[in-house]
Amino acid sequence: MRFLTALLVFWTGLAAIAAAQVGVPTPDAIGIREAVTPVMESVVEFHSLVMYIISAIVILVTALLIYVMIRYNRRSNPTPSKNSHNTLIEIIWTAVPVLILVVIAIPSFRLLYLQDVVPEADLTIKATGYQWYWGYEYADLDIGEFYANMIPDEDIDAEAGQYRLLSTDYPMVVPVDATVRLNVTAADVIHAWAMPNFGVKIDAIPGRLNETWFRAEQAGVYYGQCSEICGLRHAYMPIEIHVVPQDVFDAWAATAAEDIDAGRTMITEYQAGVRETRMASR
Repeated sequence: MRFLTALLVFWTGLAAIAAAQVGVPTPDAIGIREAVTPVMESVVEFHSLVMYIISAIVILVTALLIYVMIRYNRRSNPTPSKNSHNTLIEIIWTAVPVLILVVIAIPSFRLLYLQDVVPEADLTIKATGYQWYWGYEYADLDIGEFYANMIPDEDIDAEAGQYRLLSTDYPMVVPVDATVRLNVTAADVIHAWAMPNFGVKIDAIPGRLNETWFRAEQAGVYYGQCSEICGLRHAYMPIEIHVVPQDVFDAWAATAAEDIDAGRTMITEYQAGVRETRMASR
């Protein structure tokens, strides 16, 4: 009984941590990170649909193989049939896969359209990949390019909500429920800007401007990483995004346009207040 109680407390603690920190990878976790954008919600729905289909196919094929091995082995069926064709069966095993592919294709095309067509944006950000950090520019808000470098292990402050290999010194900041157009390029080699909770992964290619979008519907801090092998320190090129209320974003943007260091201090103080409120509510 004590073991079961301890196990329940353990899993409850993990669930509470995951709920409080949606954007942080969880050690030994299984499954997809929580969706916080319409695109990622559609990705999860499509993933679930395909999982149901392939699970049914695996079960059916496994059952048929077991049946054939039992029913038609040498002992059960000493005189094998010499039939080589069955028109009905051949029609079925041709038509059914086609229908399955159609069922998969329709939501697949819908998802591709959702990802590819950028709606009218509230904000445009340019992300540039460098070896080995990201640069962000908010041209609409007169915020010049600033650089987000990974915080070294020795400087990580866990009490301030920082995470090894994930936290950056100057994170990207966006407002919640705002449509963000993201223009992505690179200055040296090919990189890839990826944010799992947003359902976004797009290549950053030198000399080319790729475009995608997201609309984060839940405030919080989200982490991603460069997902294209780009050299020696590829593993040390994280992405950190703070999704905040519109009024907080407006204050940050006004401050960052004048002094990006002051903007960083402001958003750090805001997140500290969020953590204190969250801890007090437990």
